[in-house]
Amino acid sequence: MYIEHFGLTGQPFQLTPDARFWFESRTHKKAMAYLGYGLAQGEGFIVITGEIGAGKSTLAAHLQASIDRARLNAVSLVSTQVEGDDMLRLAAQGFGVAVRGVEKAALLDAVEQRLDEEVRAGKRNLLIVDEAQNLSVSALEELRMLSNFQIRGRALIQILLLGQPEFRDKLASPSLEQLRQRVIATHHLDAMEADELQAYILHRLALVGWQGKPDIDGEAFGAIHARTNGIPRRVNQLANRLLLHAAVAGLPLIEAADVETVASELEADSVTPQPAPAPERVLPLRAARLSLSPANEGAAPAPIIQQVPVADPELARRIAALEARAEEQEATLRRVLTLLVDWVEGGNPEMAYRSNVA
Repeated sequence: MYIEHFGLTGQPFQLTPDARFWFESRTHKKAMAYLGYGLAQGEGFIVITGEIGAGKSTLAAHLQASIDRARLNAVSLVSTQVEGDDMLRLAAQGFGVAVRGVEKAALLDAVEQRLDEEVRAGKRNLLIVDEAQNLSVSALEELRMLSNFQIRGRALIQILLLGQPEFRDKLASPSLEQLRQRVIATHHLDAMEADELQAYILHRLALVGWQGKPDIDGEAFGAIHARTNGIPRRVNQLANRLLLHAAVAGLPLIEAADVETVASELEADSVTPQPAPAPERVLPLRAARLSLSPANEGAAPAPIIQQVPVADPELARRIAALEARAEEQEATLRRVLTLLVDWVEGGNPEMAYRSNVA
């Protein structure tokens, strides 16, 4: 809606990673430097971590868009919670190796042969695994075993692992000591700092033909950073809604007050709804018997309809008749339940057997 309203050529703040919108903040520039160093080594593991929405996937997309495909064969996987054998098969499929019906030993040989072919053709092999925090220990060990492949002392594959902060804790476990010793470069993506946010937003807007409509007040950038903590995905989400808000309200200028309004709406949208109250528990027959004891049997039941003054005599008569009928039905039900309990607990063995079986 706002794209046409403001004459843009595309969506500037989409949540899907897109290498075209790469913005080199200080932390992303440092990450690329570590990546460059690691790739120059041609072996081992490179580890990049960051909070949800920090830009790890965008970093991977930018890397794949900027590499020389004639020299580097890069395969990207988004990991799921898989075990070792499944990770091996995913990697094999990524490099074009057939996996259907192939035993593990034969599959390892096929993967090694495929990687060797690429190296002999003058290419290096890079496996990029996103969401690495979901990998099991056995899957990570399988990746380590792949990193053992070499020819004439040269590694056949290099592996880039992208994960959330908890992945660092997983790597620190004693069971992954051997893999940890093969990590040659690591970096943690921080959030953008306040002085970077304006350049980030204007950079993305410029890529879709923004001509200053709507304009953005200087204080609004500070408000956006305060509301998002500089996490790129949160910035995109808020900026996207701000543009929609400006289009709907016909605003020529986005101010800090607009940021607060839209951010509050987003927070309200993300509130988890309260669960519905649990249904009333049905008492078992034994408990029902207690409530139907002779001491309670003569007690007056609670009125179904609260007594309220009624001015119309005819209406009052009809209400009284309804109350009397409801009380009569309740008394009948109580008598039937009493008989049923007596029947189950002492007077009908077959029914008692069926009750016990149930």
